[in-house]
Amino acid sequence: QSKPMFSLGARYDLTEHIMARSYFTYGAVKASDKKGSGFMLQRNLDFTSKILDWELGAQYNILNLNEHWWTPYVFAGVGMYHFNPYSIDTLERKTFLKPLSTEGQGFAAGMPDYKLTQLSIPMGFGIDYLLGEDHRIGLEFSYRKLFTDYLDDVSNRYVNEADLLNARGARAVDFAYRGDEVGNLQYPAGGAVRGNPKSKDGYYYVALTYTFRFWFDKYKQTSGIPGGKRDRKVGCPSSSGGF
Repeated sequence: QSKPMFSLGARYDLTEHIMARSYFTYGAVKASDKKGSGFMLQRNLDFTSKILDWELGAQYNILNLNEHWWTPYVFAGVGMYHFNPYSIDTLERKTFLKPLSTEGQGFAAGMPDYKLTQLSIPMGFGIDYLLGEDHRIGLEFSYRKLFTDYLDDVSNRYVNEADLLNARGARAVDFAYRGDEVGNLQYPAGGAVRGNPKSKDGYYYVALTYTFRFWFDKYKQTSGIPGGKRDRKVGCPSSSGGF
């Protein structure tokens, strides 16, 4: 489900086509089985998580901005993110899911606990348009490839109800299976499918961007563009944000 996000970062011209980039992004992800069908409706799970995301990477501008007012671009890099999935019960109480070990993480055999801060691979594409020497606007699509299937606290199989009750209490049982809230009263047998561990999670965002070039190197390059000539400074850092 779509949620607002905000990003702030910087880009630095390494060549006429290649830029280094680093961004901090704050946003949220959310999903609910109520918007699914079949198995998902019976399971009746949902989650929300705030996301704090950092990326460091390289951007390749397909067109030379010394010669054009605009350019499409692609980028990739390495990143780190923090998440913490939670859900809301029928009494509107917020409950974080990781401490509940809903699939037996941390106490059941073969079920290690998951970490809330992990590495990611950011990648994407976008377009930049120059408003002037120091200002750009753009549109960007960014995807995060993750190495966990627990962004939503759902991955593998149901742990035995009695084992979960003994290890983490009744509230853990309540959030491991919520089908009873929609008339499916029987808690699934231990080992029954709850998720798909072969399909790792991921998230993406679409951002409108604004970039301001806030200082310049001592050298500059004069280049022709359609409609005349202009001075173009290269090797310059810039700050930018998105939402």
